[in-house]
Amino acid sequence: MNKKPRVRFAPSPTGGLHLGGVRTVLFNYLFAKHFGGDFIVRIEDTDQGRFVEGAEDYIFETLAWCGLEPDESPKHGGPYAPYCQSERKAIYREYAEKLVAQGCAYYAFDTAEELDAKRKEVPNFQYNQISRAALKNSLTLPETEVKSLLEAETKHVIRIKMPANEEVKFTDMIRGEVSFNSSQVDDKVLLKADGMPTYHLAVVVDDYLMKITHAFRGEEWLPSAPVHILLWQYLFGLENMPEWAHLPLILKPDGNGKLSKRDGDRLGFPVFAMDWTDPKTGEKTTGFKEHGFLPEAFVNMLAMLGWNDGTDNEIFSLQELIEKFSMDRVHKSGAKFDYEKAKWYNSEWIKKLPVSSYRQQVAAMLAANGIIVDDAKKLEAVLELIKDRCTLLTDFAQQSSFFFKAPDTIDIAAIQPKWNEQKNLFFLELIRAYELMQSWDHEALENELKELAAANQLKPGELMLPLRIMLVGGKFGPHVFNIAEVLGKEETIKRIHHTLQLLSK
Repeated sequence: MNKKPRVRFAPSPTGGLHLGGVRTVLFNYLFAKHFGGDFIVRIEDTDQGRFVEGAEDYIFETLAWCGLEPDESPKHGGPYAPYCQSERKAIYREYAEKLVAQGCAYYAFDTAEELDAKRKEVPNFQYNQISRAALKNSLTLPETEVKSLLEAETKHVIRIKMPANEEVKFTDMIRGEVSFNSSQVDDKVLLKADGMPTYHLAVVVDDYLMKITHAFRGEEWLPSAPVHILLWQYLFGLENMPEWAHLPLILKPDGNGKLSKRDGDRLGFPVFAMDWTDPKTGEKTTGFKEHGFLPEAFVNMLAMLGWNDGTDNEIFSLQELIEKFSMDRVHKSGAKFDYEKAKWYNSEWIKKLPVSSYRQQVAAMLAANGIIVDDAKKLEAVLELIKDRCTLLTDFAQQSSFFFKAPDTIDIAAIQPKWNEQKNLFFLELIRAYELMQSWDHEALENELKELAAANQLKPGELMLPLRIMLVGGKFGPHVFNIAEVLGKEETIKRIHHTLQLLSK
């Protein structure tokens, strides 16, 4: 590549960030960093009616959690500020007027009521090359009337004047050559009545002014491509247009259609990166982070939805993804979302990372369950013991709580069928033996039990389950002697004694 790429992610601050949006960020970021370029975040907040308080902060919090920090943004600053479109309003008017002067756009004075009436009158009505001739615009009205309307500050929009029956084409980095017939595209609004640009005008102007070299977006934006190509041609010349790539959709688990928040609600998995609470309705949507996903796993999983490096390898760190990423390995077809596979990535990263990297998150989850852990060393020892058993970070709370708090209930029913006086005497003897032990480690604890079992003509296997239940309350947890080692002498003996009292009742 001759020059360093400049790529951008341009979200609207209208709510939570869907995993498809985060994947768009990721592919932009990986491409830029692979070639030593810049990743820009630009906030497209021109639709003030859809603006949601807190959504912009949420976007940056999500990117920070994923480790995908922008080089330039409203938050990070940069040489092409401002990065919020609402603060660039005057810029767009200048370019819209230039298009009108060139004969490539026109003023449209139709009221919302008039257009609504037209939609009722004409099925699937579009403001286009045919219908514009019978509507109220600067192409049909006398020049003097247009001038009077503008001087009177009559509400109007500026629309692109789509040419009739022209082939509009471009080369997509993923899909190859793509072409459209201009007659199939309506005259999109470029500048709204409130002076704000629509996406169509703003994205082209901003990409030009911010020197964007590559534009990656979802394939749902393909139908808008002819409008954008013509705007590039009319305003800046096609030689200045970024290279485009339209990314494949993330599909429902059954492959039928684009994955939506509704699918997640219906099937019981998150589709937003992080928790999002709608400030208007109070409705809370749980995210991958709060479901117990590590950011490393989330990013890894997203990268594999529509891309691979050509090998069977599935586990990649962010740095490895940067080194391996290329657009020619991005698939054309949609990628089915598989929540079980997503959890597999998380379990692999739980095992792969040092427990110190997620100790604080687990401590917070335990605290939410009323268990305060102030011994970091003990907590890390516990996490090391149980991490192979955990798929989500939330699993650690259930798998580790008994290390810090005696179980509220003991599954006595699981012990009683094979319980007898011989075993009762054995455990009383084991308590005395454990009290005298100088070295408290799992190997010594296991050897002591086995020697004592042999002396009492008992099989160690018959004693393991009762001991486990005495220590954790049920039939779960890691190796029982590792549990005892972490619990310590006093707590282990206390729990054995407590269960023996329950069994004697």
